[in-house]
Amino acid sequence: MTDADAKSQLRDAIRAQALAIGFASCGFAAADAAPESADRLREWIDTGAHGEMGWMADRRDQRARPTTLWPDARSLIMLGMNYAPREDPMRLEAAPRIGRISVYAQGSDYHDVVKKALKALARWIVDAAGGDLKVFVDTAPVMEKPLSAAAGIGWQGKHSNLVSRDHGSWLFLGAIMTSLDLPADAPHPDRCGTCDACQRACPTDAFPAPYQVDARRCISYLTIEHKGPIAREFRKAIGNRIYGCDDCLAVCPWNRFARSAAANRAFAPRAELAAPELGDLIELDDAGFRATFAGSPIKRIGRDRMIRNVAIAAGNSGERGIVPKLLALLDDPAAIVRGAAIWALAELDRDQWLAERARRLPCEKDEDVAAEWRLADAGNRR
Repeated sequence: MTDADAKSQLRDAIRAQALAIGFASCGFAAADAAPESADRLREWIDTGAHGEMGWMADRRDQRARPTTLWPDARSLIMLGMNYAPREDPMRLEAAPRIGRISVYAQGSDYHDVVKKALKALARWIVDAAGGDLKVFVDTAPVMEKPLSAAAGIGWQGKHSNLVSRDHGSWLFLGAIMTSLDLPADAPHPDRCGTCDACQRACPTDAFPAPYQVDARRCISYLTIEHKGPIAREFRKAIGNRIYGCDDCLAVCPWNRFARSAAANRAFAPRAELAAPELGDLIELDDAGFRATFAGSPIKRIGRDRMIRNVAIAAGNSGERGIVPKLLALLDDPAAIVRGAAIWALAELDRDQWLAERARRLPCEKDEDVAAEWRLADAGNRR
């Protein structure tokens, strides 16, 4: 057997083991794959489109080239785990009393599930072939999407996320860097064609051009990564989304090939996260928030950002019955919660809002919250 044959057999064995462990896709690329992504990343950051995600800029050099992160890496093993939903992610669009949570966050935290599987595969590789390796899932400066495209498991669609012919837009991505020299798979061609469904579906026009996303306008960024008050221009468009947004993913035509039956059972939606009532969530204190979202990626944003999001969704709900709960939030210690509650109250009950404004604005010490009172006044006069 030639050395090339032995390497090909090892690659095939690794792929088979990855699928046996629970991954839906496995591809291989050279450690220096996708060099063009460095220029795209630099241009994206230079425009400021990364918003408050400072870590994107701080470690851009490592993110741009895997070998900068680990010079001994020879090969990349890119892996995808299926989380395709059984139900239409858009089904709650017309249910304003319900908070919409992105599909990926309705089950167990993917960081934990994917990393556990990556470590299991890594142990198998070391036992079978030796070598050094490192595993990554989302928390390290690794550009999983262009590297996965280079490894042939999908392509970056016009919404900038990975698309698979077999799994649609529903893959969690992980990576193993190894010092082993493994044959690379062919890169996956772009199959978006003339379709622009994802671009048209975005509620906040976050796509300045195909394959480009301005995070500062993206509902997923605004409800998860953004720490301050959400700009008023986006609040109505947020609708009842309280954590993330699936719209650009959900409308992709390639999802008709996605096999929800193949989804990892760990990502099955928890009953309390599949269709939560806004009126229940808005009353959560920190302990209640932690209990409700234990084991979920939602937990990392903290109670204050979540209640900010819920208050905005409440303002869009038309449900006047939630007004007493908004009034309680006007005394919340968190300024971003008070500010969102002010806006929501103005949307649902102008008379109550006027009464509260007259009483509270002269005493408000936080400039952002005071501005919310004044801006709500201007908005109601228009």
